[in-house]
Amino acid sequence: MNISGVTERLLRRDRAVLVSLIGVLFLLAALYTFFGVGMSMSAFQMTAMRGMRDMPGSHAPGAWSLGYAILIFFMWWVMMVAMMLPSVSPTVLLYSALLRRGSDADRVPLISAIFLVGYLSTWAAFSLVAAGSQWALEAMGIVSATMMTLTDTVPGAIVLILAGLFQFSSLKQACLDHCRSPARFITMRRRSGAVGAFRMGLEHGLYCLGCCWFLMALLFVGGIMNLYWIVGLAAFVAIEKLTPFGDRIAKLAGGGLMIWGAFILVSAAW
Repeated sequence: MNISGVTERLLRRDRAVLVSLIGVLFLLAALYTFFGVGMSMSAFQMTAMRGMRDMPGSHAPGAWSLGYAILIFFMWWVMMVAMMLPSVSPTVLLYSALLRRGSDADRVPLISAIFLVGYLSTWAAFSLVAAGSQWALEAMGIVSATMMTLTDTVPGAIVLILAGLFQFSSLKQACLDHCRSPARFITMRRRSGAVGAFRMGLEHGLYCLGCCWFLMALLFVGGIMNLYWIVGLAAFVAIEKLTPFGDRIAKLAGGGLMIWGAFILVSAAW
């Protein structure tokens, strides 16, 4: 029996299963976000009306029912799933390939899926905080209840400048270095079993969150359901993490965000 040939076939099978799983998950998350399931308007409609900062809504600002709060949480989480899957997929596939060499070789797709669940759980926690922040800002009149964007340009400019500064911070650089070196993380933090896979996914997600959380705050500037911002930020995160020049792109973007924010502040002062 050709052992290397059997191993290669198993790796191809595992990769096909995982790629299919991630692809279906991404498609469902993207469709959920695009159609704005349960919301008064779809993301497509909100994107078409992106020039409007506020308009009358179906409820008073901050007057959320429990059902609406849950809906907003899932809106954030599913959107994060759609935005982050492209950049984390290579890590999941690399993890699955290394699993084939260990004690979990007979259940690679399952353990890899659990790793992914751990990763996405981190973004569930972020989404809970984001939804709570949206509620608080909406109640204070800072975020529109209908358009889900900052109602004034000055707070938006401040967020742009702070996000730009964050791109140069040591926390950003440390987390970005980690995200750009998944092989080192998987090798050094490797744990066996389903619980170990979940913990690894959770830990990797925390690094990813530390790298990207301020970028996601920019959705309050452009509109939480603005498709241009959603796709643009997802693409930027992938470029930042997966390309050889990602660290330089991160700093260039930081400079651009600060200039953009400063320009808005100067324009508002005039």
